[in-house]
Order: sequence, then C-alpha cells, then structure tokens
Amino acid sequence: MGSVIGDLLPLALGVAISPIPIIAAILMLLSKRAGSTSIGFALGWLLGIVVATVIFVLLSNQLEKSSDSSAGVSWIKIALGVLLLAFGAKQWRGRGGEHETPKWMQAIDDMTAAKGFGLGFALAAVNPKNLMMCIAAGVSVGAASLPTGQVVIAVAVFTVIAASTVCLPVIGYLIAADRLRTPLAELKVWLQANNATVMSVLILVIGVVLIGKGIGGF
Repeated sequence: MGSVIGDLLPLALGVAISPIPIIAAILMLLSKRAGSTSIGFALGWLLGIVVATVIFVLLSNQLEKSSDSSAGVSWIKIALGVLLLAFGAKQWRGRGGEHETPKWMQAIDDMTAAKGFGLGFALAAVNPKNLMMCIAAGVSVGAASLPTGQVVIAVAVFTVIAASTVCLPVIGYLIAADRLRTPLAELKVWLQANNATVMSVLILVIGVVLIGKGIGGF
C-alpha cells in the first residue's frame, strides 16, 4: 500500500499544478456567477479525475489476470512515460511565448454551473496531459492487486491531492470572497507567466520515472 501511494504522489502533483484548470477556476471565481459556476467546475474536476482513474484501475485489474500481465503493465508505463516526455519537451520549447487565450476562457463570465461542471470534467478526463497521469495512477493501483478497501483509499488520496489546487481556492473563496479576490487575480497572472516552465519540468521528471518503473517491471 505504501509503495503504491508513493507512486501516486508525483502523478497527483502533476495533475494538481496543471495551469489550465487552476486559471479556469480563478476566472470563474472572478466572474459574475462566481459561486455556482466555480462549484460546478470543482465537482466536474473531481468526478473527472475519479472516473478516469477508476476506469484504468479496472482495466489494469483485468490485465493483471492475463498470463503476461507484468509485461503488459510495464509496456503501458513505458508508453505513458514516452508520451509525457514528448509533452514536456513541447511545453518546454513553448515556454515564454505569447499564447492566444482560448475561446472557452473568454466565455467563462457567462458560463452556467452546468457548463462549468462539463468543462471541469473534460479538463480532468479528456485533457491529454491530465488523462495520461490518471491512466498511470490507475495502472499503478490496479497492478498492485490491493484489497478493495485499499484501492478506494489509494484512489481517494490521489484524487484529493490532484484536485486540491482547484477545490481549495473555490472553498476558500466561498468562505472569504472579498479577501481572496486580489490574491487570486495575482496568482492567475503568476501562473500565466511562470507555470509552463514548472509544469514542463515536472512532466519530464514524471515521464522518466514512469519509463524507469516500466523497465524495472520486466
């Protein structure tokens, strides 16, 4: 159990510091429907992480029952590691450049809670970088052949850490909106300026770790 949690921590951190959902949550908290839209977004983000991770826990469990399960899981980790290296290298090359604001970000001020929920779910379960980390987390949990209770705990730990950077600002804003408005706006500016570099380095490190764990599984 402890080794599985250790494998999940860097993956959860990789999801947690992904800049797009954090910036989206902040924009919602600064919008005219701050309360309802941000809550919907946070719930969608949480559910997306859980669904993506659990699906691959179940698929990994099925793979574990096959005769060549160890090799299959190892190849999945290696493939995910290579893909993350490619994403990390691409993001590193693009750091510091000017990026056009996505149209969905420009429309956040008019979003409803339902649209916020759908956006949060999509960013967690469909966005390639976050999805690959959820896949890696699901594979790590599923391949460990843990009892059901420990699987639930492992997925819960991963989800709480991965979702924390979106959910905590939403909770904090609902408690103390006036005091957090200025710090959130400053955080958004900092993320837009600096997070690409931090994220690219973390993705590269996670990619190398996954490749190493995949090779070690043979």
